[in-house]
Amino acid sequence: MVDQAKIAFAEFGVDASLDEIARRAGVASGTLYRHFPTRLDLIEAVLAEQIAELVDLGRRLLTAEDEFDALSTWLRAALRHGLTYRGLSAAVMSSALDRGSSPVSTWHAEMFEAGAALLARARQSGVVVADADDADVLKMIGAIAWAAQDTPDSSAQADRLLALLLNGLHHGGLPQRTGD
Repeated sequence: MVDQAKIAFAEFGVDASLDEIARRAGVASGTLYRHFPTRLDLIEAVLAEQIAELVDLGRRLLTAEDEFDALSTWLRAALRHGLTYRGLSAAVMSSALDRGSSPVSTWHAEMFEAGAALLARARQSGVVVADADDADVLKMIGAIAWAAQDTPDSSAQADRLLALLLNGLHHGGLPQRTGD
């Protein structure tokens, strides 16, 4: 059911028909609702799997030989996630405020940890500018996904914006700051 939900949410957004998801999964609607009593429960199941994959990718990339390529690969994967599931993330975030408890804070911490570790490794090896800030870089990935979301070719737009970010991060890509 989660696999079919991923496809439907990517196609139609968070308002995808739950009955259609159940039909695609080859189960009755009641079966879907027994496993996922609310739309949010299904959305969280989809996101949990995707976040786990991104975090796992980040951990595996920590042993890659090329630190900049490892960081670039992970940032690209995080951006693709943001483009594909942006409506899902927003739905979970808004509901987290209503429900008081949600896996959102755990997911955020895990994603931040994976990205920050890759960025720190790249900084330490000297392939990324020394003043690259973890939070700033990760916010820029979210901003790129947001900026590209409604463009006719969102993937190409996101790739161009990511290339600009990576060029700026790469040691020698931007002039160093001279006193603030």
